[in-house]
Amino acid sequence: MTSKSVLTDRIRPVTEQPLMSPGVDRASIGALVREFYARVREDERLGPIFTREITGDWGPHLEKMTNFWCSVMLKSGDYHGRPVPAHLKLEDVTEADFDTWLALFRATASDQFEPETAAVFIERAERIAASLKLAMFFRLDRAAACR
Repeated sequence: MTSKSVLTDRIRPVTEQPLMSPGVDRASIGALVREFYARVREDERLGPIFTREITGDWGPHLEKMTNFWCSVMLKSGDYHGRPVPAHLKLEDVTEADFDTWLALFRATASDQFEPETAAVFIERAERIAASLKLAMFFRLDRAAACR
């Protein structure tokens, strides 16, 4: 397997313990996901990108993202997707869009959870964003030019 296929296969998070914090369960994670994507949809840059990709009913996407975050935070095993290939097809996404995404996520997590719990969500979101950015924007030709 080449290093490129490893990057495009899936994000492999560092092994970590499930978040055992009062008030963090599927319902609270679902509320976070719904509020976060409501903010994304209102954002002048991210809103149109998501609207082009998710047409019609947002319910299945919100459920998939709830499964994703339950797997990340609770180690539930509910998510079985491949986020890297899904993001690689988004040609109009820039590295700067991840800063916007993270700012919205930080604000939403901070509004939804106590500071210590929000910090765990944010730290994991930052790692996920870094992995996706690496997969989407790292190019060997650019790396060679930096030498």
